[in-house]
Amino acid sequence: MIMMQAVIEVPMLDGEPAPPWPVEPSPPGSWLVLHAGCTDEQTGLFVAALANRIDVMPPGGRDEVVDALLAEELLIATGGLRVSDARVGTSVMPGCCSGLEDWRDWAQPLTGGSPWLGHDPGPEVEAIGDALRVWQDGGPNRHRGRWAGHYVDLPRRTLPQLLTGVQRDLVGFLDSLSGWATRCGLGQRGRALVRTVDQNFAITAPLDLSTD
Repeated sequence: MIMMQAVIEVPMLDGEPAPPWPVEPSPPGSWLVLHAGCTDEQTGLFVAALANRIDVMPPGGRDEVVDALLAEELLIATGGLRVSDARVGTSVMPGCCSGLEDWRDWAQPLTGGSPWLGHDPGPEVEAIGDALRVWQDGGPNRHRGRWAGHYVDLPRRTLPQLLTGVQRDLVGFLDSLSGWATRCGLGQRGRALVRTVDQNFAITAPLDLSTD
C-alpha cells in the first residue's frame, strides 16, 4: 500500500523563550504528520515550528507570537510529502530545504515534469514507463549516472488520488488548528491564523491534477 503524507520537520525548540503553549515533546529532526487527528500538543508544535523562524517582540507570549506570524509576508515550514510503501516498509522523506509550502509541485509528474524535493541527499522522481520511482538519494550515491539506495515505486495513475488524499489531510489539519486556536482563547487572532496558514500552504484552493 502506497501512502503520501504531509509532514514538517520538528525544529530545535529547547531554547529561550519556550513556546507559550504546550507542544508534543518530539525530538528535533523527527517528522510531524499533519492530519485531522492531530492533538492540541501536535498542533501547537506545528505553530511553534512556524514561529521558530521569526523574531517575536517581548514579552513573547501567546498573542505576541501569533501577531508576529500574522505579520509575516510568507510562512514556510521545512518538510513536504513523505511517500511510503507499507508493504515493504520503505519511506522517502523530503530533502534538506524542501518546504511544505511547495507540496503541490508533486503534480508535475502528471505532465512529464519532476518536483524539486530538496537536497542532501537529494530525493528525485524517475519516470519508468507508467510508473514513478521516488528515490531517497539522487545525489552523491549515484553510480555511473544512475540512482542508488532505497526507493518507492508508485503507478503514475495513482498520483491524483494520493495528492487528493494529502489535500484532504491538510484540510482536516486546518480543522484541528481551528479547534486548537479556540481552546487557546485566541479569538479573532486564531481565525486569522487559520486563514493565513491556509493561504501560505495553498491548502483549500482547487488542486490542478490535469495531465495536459
